[in-house]
Amino acid sequence: MSGMDDALTTVTLKVNRFTPRPERDRGARGGSPFAKKSGSPFGGSSSRNRRPHGKQWVQEYTLRVRPEDTVLDCLLTVKRTVDPTLAFRYSCGHGMCGSDAVSINGTPTLLCTATVADWAVRPNPLAQADDEGFRHTGDADDAAANAHEDDSGLGVIELAPLPGFPVQRDLIADIDPMLDQIRKLKPYLQADGVLATTSEGKVDVFEYLQNPQQLAKYEMLTNCIACGVCEGSCPVFAGGDAFIGPAALIAASRFVNDSRDTATASRLDAIDTADGVAACQSVRACSRQCPRGIDVGEEMWQIVARVKER
Repeated sequence: MSGMDDALTTVTLKVNRFTPRPERDRGARGGSPFAKKSGSPFGGSSSRNRRPHGKQWVQEYTLRVRPEDTVLDCLLTVKRTVDPTLAFRYSCGHGMCGSDAVSINGTPTLLCTATVADWAVRPNPLAQADDEGFRHTGDADDAAANAHEDDSGLGVIELAPLPGFPVQRDLIADIDPMLDQIRKLKPYLQADGVLATTSEGKVDVFEYLQNPQQLAKYEMLTNCIACGVCEGSCPVFAGGDAFIGPAALIAASRFVNDSRDTATASRLDAIDTADGVAACQSVRACSRQCPRGIDVGEEMWQIVARVKER
């Protein structure tokens, strides 16, 4: 038991919290006739990055943890033993559902795959300011030695809701705008409805069989769990501009690359708009933290090239 206690250390969670203010019933007054309206079918800042109205504050929780614990483990401990009012979302807890995407230290990722050891940040002892706001300019070795003596644990982890989406409460973001964009692109197999037949007039049961090369073209894209990490990382989407977003384009690319789908032309037409592939700036930030290993930036480049080359 003592050995287990020795393995524990401390970490401080700095959680950006938010409690929404009840919306007022504006009756029949409606909105302002001078309000800017977005003509994009994929939405823009008016539908996604609305300024939340309510109480906002940062709350700190210091816990005894193991370095290999996940940030989700820490939040569950807070919820169960410290503060039951803390709100966050999760489901499977194993990186398969994508429901627990948040911003950790400014980077969109999943709570259940982020370990404390990987994300805790130690304060820089040379950047500490005194009460009057001035940084001490003592010897660097002395400062480092003092920091070692005053070991305060693994450090600090800052948590915030997923960027680019309206905040519902604390760490819970409303990802419905992303799911609506995916639905608009009809994320399901579309065939012509005509059954192939053999020379004997029987139904050809091998009509939709694929060879390994055909399967490989889209198989990786089926791993997308629509967590929103790529969209929260995208400076165009998270910045509030009208943009279909990388998640929807990945869903479209999955069927464009499927040899069994017969709606390629209409799919490419749907994303060949100013707010579709044309809005992508090829920053490739969407690839950095994909929990399913999809090179989102490369797939975005491929679908953009496909649209331009047709």
